[in-house]
Amino acid sequence: MITDEDKVHLRRCVELAAEALEAGDMPFGSVLVDGDGKVLREDRNRINSVDATYHPEIAVARWAAKNMTEEARAKATVYTSGEHCAMCSAAHGLAGLGRIVYVSSAKQLGEWMAEMGVDSPLSINALAISEVAPDIPVDGPVEGLDQEVKELQRHAQQRGE
Repeated sequence: MITDEDKVHLRRCVELAAEALEAGDMPFGSVLVDGDGKVLREDRNRINSVDATYHPEIAVARWAAKNMTEEARAKATVYTSGEHCAMCSAAHGLAGLGRIVYVSSAKQLGEWMAEMGVDSPLSINALAISEVAPDIPVDGPVEGLDQEVKELQRHAQQRGE
């Protein structure tokens, strides 16, 4: 169930995704929130400006693994503009983080790319988080906000990403 507090953090994820797009990266953003609702870390995609593995979900998982106790990580929530890819889902699970809440799903992204006539440039399968890390509680997608993410993805494709 998506709460009003969840929506505040998800809105920030969409803002971070827009910042990534403006900076020349793919539009994805993530926010790490502790069990008391305090924002601990946020980041955006940097696959063009850093390297192809610099996804914000991995960045927050790495930060959490280094800076939070195991108990605190388990109580934390990661909010993100798009459902974790398999690499990010694995990092999340290995870091021992708690709940994931996303705006748009991997399935939606695939459908949007097909609508835009875009073939996936990656040679990896899009897996749901539950297929990679089945014990992590997951909520999403979020109707309404997902259309904002779709628009960001459309802009990314129009500029040739």
